[in-house]
Amino acid sequence: WDHDSDSVPFDWQLPYQYELIHKLQPSCLVGNNHHQVPFEGEDIQIFERDVPGENKAGLSGQAISRLPLETCQTMNGMWGYKVADQNYKSTAELIRLLVQTSGKGANLLLNVGPQPDGTLPETALSRLAEMGKWLEANGETIYGTQAGGYIEGDTLTTTRKDNRLFIHVLSDKVTRIDMPLEGKVKRVIDFSQKSPLKYKFGKGRLTMDVAVPADVADYIIEVELK
Repeated sequence: WDHDSDSVPFDWQLPYQYELIHKLQPSCLVGNNHHQVPFEGEDIQIFERDVPGENKAGLSGQAISRLPLETCQTMNGMWGYKVADQNYKSTAELIRLLVQTSGKGANLLLNVGPQPDGTLPETALSRLAEMGKWLEANGETIYGTQAGGYIEGDTLTTTRKDNRLFIHVLSDKVTRIDMPLEGKVKRVIDFSQKSPLKYKFGKGRLTMDVAVPADVADYIIEVELK
């Protein structure tokens, strides 16, 4: 199953499998990492090592469906444990991955390969703790949100919850925001400081100058709409 180039053709009888799963456990969600458009009977669409629609890893070039979406990524290079694989993503990289995934309205499944004795590597635990600390402060811009509808490559994405739009600036090279926005703006604030920010809004566009601190993984601006 893990060798596309030399794999032996095999009929997995997926329609039968999915029917049986839904019959025996109706609340069970079915997702298949086959790197194709979802088949009948699947409940979620999975993108391996990629934010939906980007296909940077070359594994998930399929079109985005209307099903709930999920990005599957590992903290280092391997899905399992390999003693020589110490190429862990930094905490900032993992936070940005989470934010970009949320900006596409997708769930993030973050894999950790256990060590031979079943324990998790200290580096992985440290990364998870640091991500947890970040989420304690910024989780409301991620949990329970929907895709915000506006993205600028790897430098900016948006999430939305009710009448609040969260602009996630992911690079300190961004100095100005100029984006389309529907509705009317009530206020714009620095999310972490809760301080008001200067902005202009007219003809359906929000514009503002920003100064992104160099030491933050994600500079968040909250836009409250009327």
